[in-house]
Amino acid sequence: MKTAVILCAGEGKRFWPYNEVRNKVAIPIMNRPNVRRLAESLHQVGVQRLIVVVGAFESSVRAALHGIELPIAFIRQNPPTGTANALLSALPLIGEEPFLVAYGDIATPAGTLYRLIETFQRTGAVAAVVAQPYLPEHDPRDWLGAYVREGQLQRVEGHSADTTHRLGGLYAFSPHIGPALNAHPGLMTSVPVGGMPPVEAELAQILQILLDQGQDIPCVEPDSFLVDIDKPWHIWEANARWLDYEASQLETDRIGKEAQIDETAEIHGKLVVEEGATIGKRVVIQGNAFIGREARILNGAILKGNMAVGARTRISDYCLISGTTVIGNGCIVGHDAEMDGVMLDGSFLFHYCEIMGVVGQRVDIGAATVCGTLRFDDGDTIHTVRGRREHPEFGANGTYFGDFSRTGVNVITMPGVKIGAYSCVGAGIVVYEDIPSRKLVLLKQELVYRDWGPERYGW
Repeated sequence: MKTAVILCAGEGKRFWPYNEVRNKVAIPIMNRPNVRRLAESLHQVGVQRLIVVVGAFESSVRAALHGIELPIAFIRQNPPTGTANALLSALPLIGEEPFLVAYGDIATPAGTLYRLIETFQRTGAVAAVVAQPYLPEHDPRDWLGAYVREGQLQRVEGHSADTTHRLGGLYAFSPHIGPALNAHPGLMTSVPVGGMPPVEAELAQILQILLDQGQDIPCVEPDSFLVDIDKPWHIWEANARWLDYEASQLETDRIGKEAQIDETAEIHGKLVVEEGATIGKRVVIQGNAFIGREARILNGAILKGNMAVGARTRISDYCLISGTTVIGNGCIVGHDAEMDGVMLDGSFLFHYCEIMGVVGQRVDIGAATVCGTLRFDDGDTIHTVRGRREHPEFGANGTYFGDFSRTGVNVITMPGVKIGAYSCVGAGIVVYEDIPSRKLVLLKQELVYRDWGPERYGW
């Protein structure tokens, strides 16, 4: 299949606090924008040109795809009116050939695309879709759902408890779906009674129109994993899934030119070390690690678990990086700091921090900032996203620091809180609830003054 359409126009309102400076498709996954990873996977499976539909934060999408080895045609959809309308605007550029459609916020290996293309071409169907079976911890009401039987799509229903799979945001279509697109009613009518769909032309409704016309639509399951990056904790999940997947593919070390590994370093795992990187004295690495160009791991730093460290990042002075963690480009993790999760580019952790969650771009974490990670009831935090209560399946108790935010010394965050972009949290504050973007929060304390001196001691 020569052509793929990538949909990148949405505003991503449920993605707060990471939707204030970028389109969510441009969020880094293992230190590469997700939409770029997706475009590279499409190229890998044989796609020769891209049509990218942009809208909100268009510049971030263009920047993420800059220099990729595929011709790209950009189409602007402003304001966004739904994914079906986005595809309809791209149809004149596609021609009379089958094509792929990918939502730009889908993170999955290229193997998923291979499965989709093979099934579509083998069956000769008018459409084929990727659909992911629900796990026991999934709530079908969180997703655009599908009822699948013996590999065939039977019904599409939005946010219904009565579905077996969730749609994966990846489709293969015949060029003859134009009439079905034109027949879209402008909102998702295939919903449970009382489901209250927004007035938005969702592409999934096209599948139901095709089913109602008697068309067969085969389904394939993802290869290894698929994450729909829709809410802030999905950043952490997508990074962890990609990192574990890449680590599982390593068979031998790959050491770049002029990379230095000190003889005192303890290495227990496979290494990918890019050009000019340094692993210094007394460093301990227990897991597989991807070390970026000119990164420096120095002076007793401890890395436990699969790890990715971006270019020009410094990790040093007996800090502890644990879990499945991705550190961005140009970051600093300093003396005795601890990190578990994701740090985006240019963020700093200094002096006795203990951070778990997602740290946005260019965030300055003050000394001794600590994230609470366990609740007294040993449960997971319930989040509120645009007024709806959410039960994250991954990362519920992390803290989510928005881009360009700052904390003062001795800040404590309770499990699951979010700090908005461009906000500052003053010294000594305990953060119990989400802090909006563009706010300075200071602790107001009452001081009591009394006379005191030597006479109090009998002089």
